Amino acid sequence: MAGGITDTGELYSPYVGLVYMFNLIVGTGALTMPKAFATAGWLVSLVLLMFLGFMSYMTTTFVVEAMAAANAQLRWKRMEKRKEDDEDEDSSSGVSDSDVLLQDGYERAETRPILSVQRRGSPNIFEITERVEMGQMASMFFNKVGVNLFYFCIIIYLYGDLAIYAAAVPVSLMQVTCSAIGNHSCSVGDGTKYNDTDKCWGPIRRIDAYRLYLAAFTLLLGPFTFFNVQKTKYLQIMTSLMRWIAFILMIILALIRISRGQAEGHPSMAQLSGIRNLFGVCVYSFMCQHSLPSLITPISKKRHVNKLVLLDYILILAFYSLLSFTAIYCFRNDTLMDMYTLNFTNCEIINVAFIRYFLGLFPVFTISTNFPIIAVTLRNNWKTLFHREGGTYPWVVDRIVFPAITLIPPVLVAFCTHDLESLVGITGAYAGNGIQYLIPAFLAYCSRKDTQLVFGSGTVNKHLSPFRHTFWIVFVLIWGFSCFVFVTANIVLSESKL
Repeated sequence: MAGGITDTGELYSPYVGLVYMFNLIVGTGALTMPKAFATAGWLVSLVLLMFLGFMSYMTTTFVVEAMAAANAQLRWKRMEKRKEDDEDEDSSSGVSDSDVLLQDGYERAETRPILSVQRRGSPNIFEITERVEMGQMASMFFNKVGVNLFYFCIIIYLYGDLAIYAAAVPVSLMQVTCSAIGNHSCSVGDGTKYNDTDKCWGPIRRIDAYRLYLAAFTLLLGPFTFFNVQKTKYLQIMTSLMRWIAFILMIILALIRISRGQAEGHPSMAQLSGIRNLFGVCVYSFMCQHSLPSLITPISKKRHVNKLVLLDYILILAFYSLLSFTAIYCFRNDTLMDMYTLNFTNCEIINVAFIRYFLGLFPVFTISTNFPIIAVTLRNNWKTLFHREGGTYPWVVDRIVFPAITLIPPVLVAFCTHDLESLVGITGAYAGNGIQYLIPAFLAYCSRKDTQLVFGSGTVNKHLSPFRHTFWIVFVLIWGFSCFVFVTANIVLSESKL
């Protein structure tokens, strides 16, 4: 249906869901982590990485719990509406009511009070069968102020992400292809500074090459915004394999240099001055909460979804740790580049040209597979923001307008500038913090209150977070607000020193 906003889409297995989540979480943040490890010290970095990974997993389970509660409430509202309609048609018979309620296992529900229904009700009441985006959950569980704050936060973050992605891919392609001309073919990451007006190929300037790549990027990946995320299924699986190959290659190459006695790194245990940068990198490196509805809902078997998510986090944490530790012992702190893959584009490190360019262009693969997922998530939240219960969108609005307002603004920003440092800072430090910590905690708290109010205190959400005690919600909220204060204080102190 053109106006549907909670369509599940094509189902896929839990293992495909694991691939999707791995691809979404392991993005450009992972490639900047070795440099962050080096500046903060290996012990401080490891402790903070594990702690932030734990916090992100906790808030992920909060979102899954809220999704189940939202599905239950949508089911109950439909049941009540059907019940009222049937009573209007034939108030003397309860047969039609029972027929309607058989789907969710609520036979004879109209003859019992609501608490009795839910204590004996079907175990499928909390089944996640409909995709309920975070925007719709906010509308269900938050008041008007909370909903507006949510959309302000999520839109800033997702537009910021898309603008950064739309600029980063053309920039990477421009640097690699333009630097491959002349004497720079052996090291695309040699630190040479170029102006946008410098020549790239013949009369083509670097800025012209950048915009050509931006146009190609938009034409190739933009159409995914007009469809469901499942349209990228095989692309996701293929690039996931490339992702594992790239990480394993970098780890093996670093281990080879260490085993040959060519290691140059002597990392310190702790440097508190690097914590601010490490915090921002870790927030990006574990971000996935905003896209969970699009990723979790199509999974065919959700019985062990929390264990699946935990497995993903363990795998990602192991990769982050191994990648970062091999990097900081293989390379000196002052030679580690912000984008770690560029450390392997020098002939002194690896003399196989294919591997050099494969690793140099790896960020392009990573960002290209994330872009459609983020774009679809933003599109669905736009649709939810303007949705009115019982209404549907015209085909043109649903299929053209919403995808267009999702895709055009970040592409325009990327066309005008590829210097997005300030946007990255605001997106990660503020909107990212809110999405990863504050919003999931408030969703869990409010959904639990609403569930008890509607279904009774004896009702148990089958997808209830393992961190069910209220202490954990309070802890996450205190942590999130403390991060706001910490980041703001660091920005103010940094500006005062200039």
